[in-house]
Amino acid sequence: MAQEQPSAAPACGGGVIARGVAKRVIDGRTFTLDDGGEVRLAAIEVPPLETGAGPGAAAKAALDALIGGDDIVLRQADIPTDRYGRLVAYAYAVRDGEELFAQGELIASGFARVGGHVGSRSCTLALLKSEDAARAAKLGLWADSHYDVLDAETPTDVLARRGRFALVEGKVVSVRESGATIYVNFGRRWSEDFTVTVLKRNERNFTAAGLDLKGLAGRRIRVRGFVEARGGTGRSPWIEADYPEQIETADVR
Repeated sequence: MAQEQPSAAPACGGGVIARGVAKRVIDGRTFTLDDGGEVRLAAIEVPPLETGAGPGAAAKAALDALIGGDDIVLRQADIPTDRYGRLVAYAYAVRDGEELFAQGELIASGFARVGGHVGSRSCTLALLKSEDAARAAKLGLWADSHYDVLDAETPTDVLARRGRFALVEGKVVSVRESGATIYVNFGRRWSEDFTVTVLKRNERNFTAAGLDLKGLAGRRIRVRGFVEARGGTGRSPWIEADYPEQIETADVR
């Protein structure tokens, strides 16, 4: 793990919302404090825990090595709790008076990917830069072809990740509106090709982040999120983009 020389913490998280000791690591992004409170790390996605060794187990071990038994500072995330009542936060382990950013270290070491919602632009860009470097070096999960960036021109491969978090890259063929939804299309066969959808009520958030959805036609972009299937046949893979950090273009890389 890249923890021997702690990296400078990016501008991730707001004010301090809690302090404590990391008592028990549950998985690669979840742990409990000494007061019994359960914490979920914001802004990242880690592989699920499975029987035996694997990327999920490696992520859990990495988080344990990073924060296990340490004093922890929790900083505010945009979403305060998840649907299970767990505190969602940015976690910093305190060592020798310095704060070691847990999410940043997990991403830089290849044990986690940047999630679909980060928050601030400065935090997003810093984490994406670390993810790019880890992927280029094939660190951690990036050494496993299962986590390769998927090709939007091969929708069957994207559909195989249904219900899972994935990164998909390709050239946008067209951008269309219908009702309350904007469709970012990567092909001309709506019943089979990969599509990204954005609710029109969220368009202003993308515009505020400098992302012109209608201007994406003809551009190559990378999208991250959970893959679902739409259409009567269930053969058309799609990702719903609720936040601008889910879409990367050449303008922000």
